[in-house]
This record gives sequence, structure tokens and C-alpha cells, in this order.
Amino acid sequence: MRIATTIFLTDETITPVRLARELEERGFAGLYLPEHTHIPVERTTPYPAGGDLPREYGRTLDPFVALAQAAAVTDRLGLATGITLIAQHDPIDLAKQVATLDHLSGGRFTLGLGFGWNKEEAADHGVPWTTRRELGWDRLAMMRALWAPEPTPYEGEFASVRASEAHPKPANGAPRTLVGGAAGPKLFARIAEQADGWLPIGGRGLGESIPVLRKAWEDAGRSPEALQIVPYAVHPSPGKLAHFADLGVNEVVVQLPPGGEREVLGTLDEFAPYV
Repeated sequence: MRIATTIFLTDETITPVRLARELEERGFAGLYLPEHTHIPVERTTPYPAGGDLPREYGRTLDPFVALAQAAAVTDRLGLATGITLIAQHDPIDLAKQVATLDHLSGGRFTLGLGFGWNKEEAADHGVPWTTRRELGWDRLAMMRALWAPEPTPYEGEFASVRASEAHPKPANGAPRTLVGGAAGPKLFARIAEQADGWLPIGGRGLGESIPVLRKAWEDAGRSPEALQIVPYAVHPSPGKLAHFADLGVNEVVVQLPPGGEREVLGTLDEFAPYV
């Protein structure tokens, strides 16, 4: 099983360069970075985990800039977003960022996508809350058109692009794309249609959810072996990882604290037996 990591990298934490070098040296499979452009102070949307919103949410580094630094000082480490708030991006710009990072890193990038929880943050980006999921899927389809080997037009519900020269291309045609979100038939049908797998936070309830996703996947004509399920932001234990392995999970993303070098490297030492 591959053990990757995620962390809220901020202006107060360990740097991307130091962390990436340590992860590769210790044999971890990857680094997934979350995204928040800003957190409006006057916010009525509750924090999904309950209680006060942790300080790091309003201080996150831009994941693409941080991952570019990580790519420059490593050779094997996987690079990923966990997650990119796709509805809050211009899809043409995002397609270029993704393709460039994947190209320069030799195909090491995974695009983790999600649709967000913070209504005020999304509103400042001009995103209508009730349509953010459909908007996000539409933008992903548009990005795939820009990654196509030949100029390919796209006409969607929310956006369109002319047939265009758009280079560089991702190293393998398109990056691995994983989508976060709560288990459900609508999400699973969309994943089966447009993505490579699911990025469930924490990994609870996978025993019940995975068979439902596998059926949606196979009903869409996808190869069963191609489906990737990557539990995300996991606090690992031997029993938990063994359970995931029994479910056919091949990669797990473990949660690192949003701390300085001593705290983060100490946690890596704790997680080293799982690598």
C-alpha cells in the first residue's frame, strides 16, 4: 500500500521544499495539498467538523506554487491537490496550470477535485452555490478538451472553448483525477463518467460505499481494475490500514499537522512504520 501525506502548508509551517525532500527520502508516496483562496471573516457557513475554524484555513499556500517547489527538489514523489476547488477557477487557466505542473514533473501530478463547503468563499468567486457541482463537472470536461491531443472545441452548459492550440499537454494525456465528496449515487455516477476515482475524507463507511461505486463504475463500462479509491486525511493505525487493504485500497493519504519542522518531522517518524 502506498502511503501519501496531506498537510495545510501555510506561511507558518514547514516549507514545501523541506517537506518534499523529507517525504521522498523517507519513502512516502506523495504530497497532497488543500486549497482555500481566502476565508471571509463575516462567515455564516459552519465549519463541517464543528467548532471554530482552525487558523490554518485562512493561511494556506497556493497549492500549485507550493507543489511546483516540491517538484523541483524531488524525482519520484507524487504531487497532488487535495482538493482543488474547481468551481472557483477559470477552467482555461486551471487547465494550463495542471498541464504545466504535470509536464514539468514528468507525469507525477494528481488532480484532486472538490466542490467546497464555504458559501461565502464561493460567493466572492461569483459561484452560485446551488449549481457549483454542475459547474465544476462542466469545467472538468472543458479542461479535458484543452488537454486533448488535437485542437478540440467544447460547448457546455456554463462555458465553452474554441478548438485551440493548448500546450504543454499533461505527460500522459491527462492527469489522474480523483474527486472528493460524500458517498451517493449522483457523485458515483459522475466519477464513473469523468474521473479516475474517489477521494473520500477519513475513509469511514467504505465497506458499504465501495460496492455501490464499483457497480456505478462497471455500469458505465469502465474496467474494474482501473477504479482508484484513495482515503484522504486519514489518522492511521495498523488496524485501519489493514481494513483498507482488505477493501482493495492501494493508496492512503495520511494527515500531517500544520506545524513547524520539529512537529511535522516527528509525525513522519511516527508514520514511518507504515511506509
